[in-house]
Amino acid sequence: MSFLSLLFSPIKDFFKKGDVVLLLLCLAASGFGLVLIFSATQYLGETRWIRFVLVQFIAIVLGVVAYMLLTFVDFQLFLEKRWKLLLVFNVGFLLLLLTPLGEDYDSGNLNWLVISRIIPKFPMDIQPNEIVKVTFILLLALQIMKIQDRELDISSIPSILQIGGHTVFMLGLIAAICGDFGMCVIYMMIFLSMAWASGVKLRWFLLVGGGIVLAAVILWLFFLPETRWWNDYRIMRFRVVFDHSLDSRGIGWQQNRAVLAIGSGRLFGQGYCKGLQTQSLSSHSLPARHTDFIYAVCGEELGLVGCMALLLLLSCIVLRCVWVGRHASSPFNAYVCMGMAGMLLAQITFNVGMCLFILPVMGLTLPFISYGGSSIITLFAAMGIVSSVKARPMPSWLRDRSPV
Repeated sequence: MSFLSLLFSPIKDFFKKGDVVLLLLCLAASGFGLVLIFSATQYLGETRWIRFVLVQFIAIVLGVVAYMLLTFVDFQLFLEKRWKLLLVFNVGFLLLLLTPLGEDYDSGNLNWLVISRIIPKFPMDIQPNEIVKVTFILLLALQIMKIQDRELDISSIPSILQIGGHTVFMLGLIAAICGDFGMCVIYMMIFLSMAWASGVKLRWFLLVGGGIVLAAVILWLFFLPETRWWNDYRIMRFRVVFDHSLDSRGIGWQQNRAVLAIGSGRLFGQGYCKGLQTQSLSSHSLPARHTDFIYAVCGEELGLVGCMALLLLLSCIVLRCVWVGRHASSPFNAYVCMGMAGMLLAQITFNVGMCLFILPVMGLTLPFISYGGSSIITLFAAMGIVSSVKARPMPSWLRDRSPV
């Protein structure tokens, strides 16, 4: 067999078995993001915008490679024998943030590992939270499957305590190490989507959800206003959502600028690379325009039409994950796909809600669109796991009975 045959044989296999549709959707979304990043970094000057665009482009290429490679991995088979190693990895990787490599960049969230401190000129930081949330989905899917394999009711108290305990452990670890409330919300939404897909009964969602809402209302109305926490910046992020004028030049300033940018774009936008705030050199213009608030850049320069096109594209990725899960060859694979869909949907919802000033600032980026090397590679890897599910066809006896 020639070298070229060895090289192209896996690629041919990928196009036969892998999810090419999902890959094309991810490439379209990340390409859309690259176009917006180019515009959102123009104000920094030529030497800096080139770096941002180049790093993002390289990350997309590496992400595609990861997508294709992971398509050939049977994660269910791998995890059944090595799930303990993955659990140790999750905890250990997060604990690395407590080493001298950890950095918060004055955000209040210890989320980044600065690899350039040990590898000079390394072009990107690594966010353990981004990677661990994917491995968390794999472990939670395996845990749910194991419970059901023992013919236990997934809605029973012992079962809920097991999967809920796993989730609470991860939430506590992230809160203690990173202090990242936004990421905790994403993990919670992942848990809810997978619990729903696995058949956990509605009463648990009503009981837990109602309890959380009731506790939050009691704290908000009767306890927090009398404490020093009432003016803490994390509480203020919620308060300004209900009263935009409360701290318009402080905590609410970022979102006020985002709403102004989106509103000024109207139907068709001010024009690509022509947004007044996006291209402004003023420190009082739109903040974090290539990361957290890139949706506002889209609204200002491409208008409502551009925003709707972006959301439609991202929605197609989410729906594709659900479709693959519906046709999965095993419950484990189905739960993994639903977890990935829940992860994307939650992050899209909270980022857009933040830009529209209807949800608090949580430091969450827009999947496939916002700048972030480690984030984009992780997203493509996560979708590669979904592709691996599609590559393992449903058994014929199930396929014949499945709905069209």
